[in-house]
Amino acid sequence: MLSQKQLFLLNTAQTSNFPRLLEIEKAEGNYLYDPQGKPYLDLVSGFAVSNIGHRHPKVIDAIQQQLQKYLHVTVYGEFVQSPQVNFAKKLSEVLPQNLSSVYFTNSGAEATEGALKLAKRYTNRSEIIAFTGAYHGSTHGALSVMGNEHYKQAYRPLLPDIKFIQLNNLPDLAKITNKTAAVILEAVQGEAGIRVPDLAYIQALRKQCDDTGTLLLFDEIQTGFGRTGKLFAFEHYGIVPDVLLIAKGMGGGMPIGAFVSSADIMGVLKDNPILGHITTFGGHPVSCAAGLASLNVILDDGLTHNVAQFEKLFKSKLQHPKIKETRGLGLMIAIQLSDFAEVEAVSKKCLDDGLIIDWFLHCDSALRVAPPLTITEEEINFACSTILKALSSL
Repeated sequence: MLSQKQLFLLNTAQTSNFPRLLEIEKAEGNYLYDPQGKPYLDLVSGFAVSNIGHRHPKVIDAIQQQLQKYLHVTVYGEFVQSPQVNFAKKLSEVLPQNLSSVYFTNSGAEATEGALKLAKRYTNRSEIIAFTGAYHGSTHGALSVMGNEHYKQAYRPLLPDIKFIQLNNLPDLAKITNKTAAVILEAVQGEAGIRVPDLAYIQALRKQCDDTGTLLLFDEIQTGFGRTGKLFAFEHYGIVPDVLLIAKGMGGGMPIGAFVSSADIMGVLKDNPILGHITTFGGHPVSCAAGLASLNVILDDGLTHNVAQFEKLFKSKLQHPKIKETRGLGLMIAIQLSDFAEVEAVSKKCLDDGLIIDWFLHCDSALRVAPPLTITEEEINFACSTILKALSSL
């Protein structure tokens, strides 16, 4: 009889020739467990998804309650479904006044696609400006605004009228003109290896967009829901975007995303043509129920309160001759090493010692630290000592 790993390789489409092949039997809190019951502290959070840990009891309860009522009933935007309504209402309460209209999707990439369409439709312009090193998803539109040609070249032609500028380069902002529909920017560049924008740069970007009638699309797919120490990372910069993209940590482990804007901007999707953006499963009632429960946990338990302290603890303990730099914002940290060989070796040694750590798509010479916000000081101490032990063994 074939093992689960053999069946995985035989029947599940692969995305690389070297999958991690860690078999997961269950997940609970900040840990994953293999079939032998070995625990692994999760420093990746399913790539910034499990912000409140795995299988939080309040999320499980919300899912179970919704299962007793209904699952999918119709395409998004037609029937009044309480999970969607209640979650959208709660999001509008915690966001600025101009971010009051929520379009639910299934994922972050779908949120990107919808936001790009929205900007072009609202402004009647076609030019989109993105950033080198950017990652906004892997669908065709999202790929078009990805700032890494290596991952794009096999799929061209992509969307036309896409231009790229450098993060924190003030002179580049002059490329934003009255021909630009939107600028799309990650609140913190994730897959580029955790690159944090300068405060003055973001404020200058906001002004240039205002001066040219350009929409500012803020991608908070990784940074949202407390990961940086604020509920949303744009709060660090003293600005408000025109369109907010969210997903990942939004659903407590369930698949969901959204793009959020004002009723005025979002209203252009209603006519000429009607149904300007549609989705079958976006805003699935179970995902929305889980999302509302997850957001309430973050707010009620004050999970953002310790994030800055935990960031400092990680950075203070991650001192080693092989570490070139630790950088990041909140629980979104990169540990810069020399090359991928070191990163891969450390990752494997950490896995052997019960710690899950990974790297970045556009920066494979750095390790990714993005644990659940529910991590403890004791767990941070274990994580750091395990990483340092692995580095010392190289």
